[in-house]
Amino acid sequence: MTNANSQSRINSEQNTIKGIALGLFTVFIGSILSVVVKLIASEVNIFTVVFFQFGICLICLLPWLMSNGRNELKTDQPITHLIRGIFGCLSFYAFYFSINHISLAEASLLRHSAPLIVPLILFIFYQTKIPVLRWVALLLGFIGVIMILRPTEGQASFWHLIGLCSGIGLAFSMVLTRKLSKNEPEKRILFYYFIISLLASTPFFIANFEPIPMQTLPWLLLIGFGMYFAFIPYTRAYAYAKSSIVSATSYFAVIYAGLFDWLLWDILPKQHTIVGTLIILLAGFIIVRQSMSEEKLTLESIQ
Repeated sequence: MTNANSQSRINSEQNTIKGIALGLFTVFIGSILSVVVKLIASEVNIFTVVFFQFGICLICLLPWLMSNGRNELKTDQPITHLIRGIFGCLSFYAFYFSINHISLAEASLLRHSAPLIVPLILFIFYQTKIPVLRWVALLLGFIGVIMILRPTEGQASFWHLIGLCSGIGLAFSMVLTRKLSKNEPEKRILFYYFIISLLASTPFFIANFEPIPMQTLPWLLLIGFGMYFAFIPYTRAYAYAKSSIVSATSYFAVIYAGLFDWLLWDILPKQHTIVGTLIILLAGFIIVRQSMSEEKLTLESIQ
């Protein structure tokens, strides 16, 4: 029995590491694609980008659907799929709009404040207890966000708030992805996400249709295929590790975004942005450590 419990602990630790690695890979791909969206924003509207993104992702899943049949789509959680798809779609809209009006680093930071919001969602909607240390981390994180937005000095704009809405949508998507991944296979989760997001984005695409310049088609294809190959490890990561752990890997997007801002747009972060970012990173580190400690204690109590 002891050997079995030890093996269980080792497997859990290995799965956590896998979840973190897949989360980091997803963040890297997503960061590159956000740069592409910002670069073509003057030629293609956001409604077109989102429509192409989810349309191509859905096309990529058609071979799986054709080979496995409609039985693979049977689910006991249609409402969860629907809510997750809507929040995920709206989150992308908010993020893509925000990066066209504020720096990529600021927009990425606000979007990836999601790990701070995840524990609050779990507390409010799932009655999950939040330890004192995690409350401290959440408080630190929101202090960091306030330092960056600086609302008392009139620094925050409407687009900063839209960026923060992107983080809220992403947080809900993270929590629901983790919930679905416990019982639903990866491809089924992706299928419902893509088709719900595509259906939700279609009216906006039609209402705001503009001719698509031929030179932007390769970039739209890159965004679509890139997102598909990012969503696969993203969904799998939540099957390996807790949402509070995987979600914290998204903080690396802030580092990538700051680097791209500097290299492509010659934008350097201001002092208050750097300080706020460091505070948020510290909060994320505390949340990850707390989550890993809780998981370890749970496994030890089983022995």
